[in-house]
Amino acid sequence: SNADVEYALCHSYNRWLGEINAQAPQRLRWVVCPPLLSMHKVREELEFGKNHGACGIFVRAWEHDHLLTDPFMHELYDVAGELDLAVCQHAGLDSENLYRFYQGSAFNRFKLSGVGAFHHQISTRTPEKFPKVRWGFIELRAQWVPYALNDLELRYKMFLREEMRGSMLKDNNIWVACQTTDDLDQILPYSGEDNLVVGTDYGHHDTSTEIEALRRLKLDGKVPAQICDKILGDNAKALYGLS
Repeated sequence: SNADVEYALCHSYNRWLGEINAQAPQRLRWVVCPPLLSMHKVREELEFGKNHGACGIFVRAWEHDHLLTDPFMHELYDVAGELDLAVCQHAGLDSENLYRFYQGSAFNRFKLSGVGAFHHQISTRTPEKFPKVRWGFIELRAQWVPYALNDLELRYKMFLREEMRGSMLKDNNIWVACQTTDDLDQILPYSGEDNLVVGTDYGHHDTSTEIEALRRLKLDGKVPAQICDKILGDNAKALYGLS
């Protein structure tokens, strides 16, 4: 909640990752942390990140008690589109009130808040306002995608009097990180084969840990090899703007 402290943490973190990237620019790509309480300094941090190997921007489902669809976030999205940096929503939230309210319920804090942010992004048509921005939903799994899109379809019909058309993920420049325990056969008809990725955030011990994710996904035979190749490589390149 302290702008000076937030800026110091983001600034030092971004310089630290920039220094590491300089040692092997093609080996480690990263996402820059924006000091959102110092919005006048956000461009400087994002430009530094872009020039030092960053390929995305880190946000959570709530930022300083603001939804990601709030106009508070719009300046960030403008710069993200200009600099060709993906906006990557990671599991979690930055709302002290919600964090306390969900005390003891990590699923509500970290996972469902992200699913709700996805739903609200599409229902408010926020991606349409920023057509240059690519959006990633990271470490939420992907099993919820059919549920969220099914609910959105019902709301489109009921409240907007229109049909959802096309692929909602592709049409809105959205990618979702799946896990090897997800039922991809059920997810793919909703997500499409071009908008799932495997997250790189697996090197720590929590419910998303899957050290062998890349190897297992292709070898278990549940998904056609050409789709696996997309999930393991091409789709991530598209999300992060990698050549």
